[in-house]
Amino acid sequence: MSVQMNIQGLMIDPVSQMPIIILRDSTGDHVLPIWVGVFEANAIAMQLEKIVSPRPMTHDLLRTSIQHLGARIDRIVITDLRDATFFATLHLERNGEQIEVDARPSDAMALALRGDAPIFVEESVLEKSSKPGDADSMEPDRLRRWLETVDPSELGQYEM
Repeated sequence: MSVQMNIQGLMIDPVSQMPIIILRDSTGDHVLPIWVGVFEANAIAMQLEKIVSPRPMTHDLLRTSIQHLGARIDRIVITDLRDATFFATLHLERNGEQIEVDARPSDAMALALRGDAPIFVEESVLEKSSKPGDADSMEPDRLRRWLETVDPSELGQYEM
């Protein structure tokens, strides 16, 4: 079973200086931080802020290609968490046929935003990500606890 989630915001990890995408379900029961690359965070931030690039960016090109091939982005699903790496699947629909494409979660989310498609996370991923980890994961655990109680206005703006 999967839980529909929305991008709550983007922030910079104060320790690693890497961008973090914050996903939250509509009830606020589930919060999922996902560390991503700078370029992927910029692609997501541009779409969230409705900034139009003068030339197509990679995710825009892919969305347009999908559309020209007669398909649409139905949804994306974050399917697994293994060795601190998230996995996702892009679900396309073309003439009633379902097509699944392996994708990085950051790319899948950038495409979901461009295709106005919902974002889902498997419950097993939420369970794995909420388990206390070893000493190396203490910072993410502390961040998760803070994110569960933070007011969305406190997240601030991601700077491109």
